[in-house]
Amino acid sequence: SRLLKSRELLCSPLSNAVTMSVVDGLPFAEDKKDYILQTLDPILEEMVSDVLQEMPTIPMDFMIQWLNKRAGKAAAFSEHVSVTQRNQMLKQELRSLQESLHEASTAAVSAVENVEDEEEEEDDEDDEPPEGWLKSEESQSKTRTSVSAEAYGEWNAKKAFTPPNHPKSDDQKQRLKQTLNKSFMFSALEEKDMQLVLGAMKECKVEAGEKVITEGDNGDFLFVIEKGTLNCIKSVNGEEKVVKTVNEGDVFGELALLYNCPRAASVMAADACICWQLDRESFNHIVKDAAVARRTKYDEFLKSVNLLSSLEAYERSQIADALVAETCKKGDTIVKQDDPGDKFYIVEEGSLYALKNFGSEEKRVMEYKPGDYFGELALLKNQPRAASVVVESETAKVLSMSRVSFNKMLGPLADLLSSKVSSYT
Repeated sequence: SRLLKSRELLCSPLSNAVTMSVVDGLPFAEDKKDYILQTLDPILEEMVSDVLQEMPTIPMDFMIQWLNKRAGKAAAFSEHVSVTQRNQMLKQELRSLQESLHEASTAAVSAVENVEDEEEEEDDEDDEPPEGWLKSEESQSKTRTSVSAEAYGEWNAKKAFTPPNHPKSDDQKQRLKQTLNKSFMFSALEEKDMQLVLGAMKECKVEAGEKVITEGDNGDFLFVIEKGTLNCIKSVNGEEKVVKTVNEGDVFGELALLYNCPRAASVMAADACICWQLDRESFNHIVKDAAVARRTKYDEFLKSVNLLSSLEAYERSQIADALVAETCKKGDTIVKQDDPGDKFYIVEEGSLYALKNFGSEEKRVMEYKPGDYFGELALLKNQPRAASVVVESETAKVLSMSRVSFNKMLGPLADLLSSKVSSYT
């Protein structure tokens, strides 16, 4: 009876409210949401639970048999099951439902946070699925797959794929490769993957005033800018507002492909531009896994950096995209006093120290550990390095950011960084 009460609790109004809050965020009509809640999800949850419990060698056969029993043979089947076995099955089902409810609750909180984050972001995309992904019934015919299909189907399985190959001259290939090497997303690709991307990309010439992306549309391409400037325009309180400007070497439109959500802003050419577009399928098979893994890794690390911990997820993702890993060994001088400064550094691994020359005497003035940063003084003040920074541990790893990226990404933090300049004196 305690077990039955627990199962009744899972079906309580509070539980339904949590589940409804998740379904309300899905891009389906209300009748489809009701169908998912009342008909589809209970069957799928029970079936997946049994599949995971049995872990059959041929899951398809097991599921067919399971559905046959559920459709008409369940009563006959249950007659041969002992009370103990039924209790075990009910306990397993209860555990499965509890886990599902926990995941649903987490997803509900995350969905609310994502919507709030998106409203504050200044980009054509958000690092989380933006508010615009809640689509009208009219646009639902363009939705690629349902949530249940994504979770239980074979859409997530990797299939054989041959990317398109758009002919290019040697000059075009060289120009495109130089442009891709400026982007974190492509610069780390292995040569064979780089060649596939070069072949799959298609040149796209855009005239001034031409719209490349429209807010609310499905995202089927990302774009890399070879030449020109484009404005990201978002509708804010009914008014069109330029929230970001992108130019040579920048990538835009990638987050719609990473998170399978509609465009959160429009992108319009400010002047004549040359862009290169990459289709969704090529991106998913060649670039996506590595890009997501890298961004996730550095985002987690940046959360531990005190200076950056207060930033929103989107801002951290932009910084993560601009970071370049550098590995050093004991005794290496990363920056040298009086040299011009062109990079900002964050320590990821190892220990370092700052060494300052006071005329005839050198003195250690600062120690650095993972999460600490240095090099901002030369960039903020546009002056030579105030001290040398030397590796003390056997090996060390630092994440560097160029002057251009530093000014672009960390501009809002200039006052905060300036207040810490005294730490170097």
